[in-house]
Amino acid sequence: MLESELFGHVAGAFTGARKAKDGLFRVADTGTLFLDEIGEMPLSMQASLLRSLEQKAIRPVGSEKEVSVDVRIVAATNRNLSDEVDAGRFRKDLFYRLNVLAVELPPLRERKDDLALLLRHFTEMISRDLGMKPVTWGMTIF
Repeated sequence: MLESELFGHVAGAFTGARKAKDGLFRVADTGTLFLDEIGEMPLSMQASLLRSLEQKAIRPVGSEKEVSVDVRIVAATNRNLSDEVDAGRFRKDLFYRLNVLAVELPPLRERKDDLALLLRHFTEMISRDLGMKPVTWGMTIF
């Protein structure tokens, strides 16, 4: 199902595929595709993803034709992909293809100073959406 979600499928490609569907790569063509939890992707799917990135083309499930795509990938994971590569659970070639610019963000539990800013931001956003007067918070809640 992940392959169909990313690359799309043609009608009749599998049980329940009554009509063709564009995958996320085609929807994001000439733009950016965010892949969350890339470290959870099975090795077989990693190979398909790598091929698509290298060839700048996808093949929808059940199709014999490739479709050109121009997609920028932003990927996220909570795993250490270097360790996953060493353990054989993540393809080294895909890791280097994706690891052009790494941004490491510590978990929120290690950035307690950010909590007050986030609380204020989301409170203001929700208050505005609901047409309510913004709630003010004392900073002693953390």
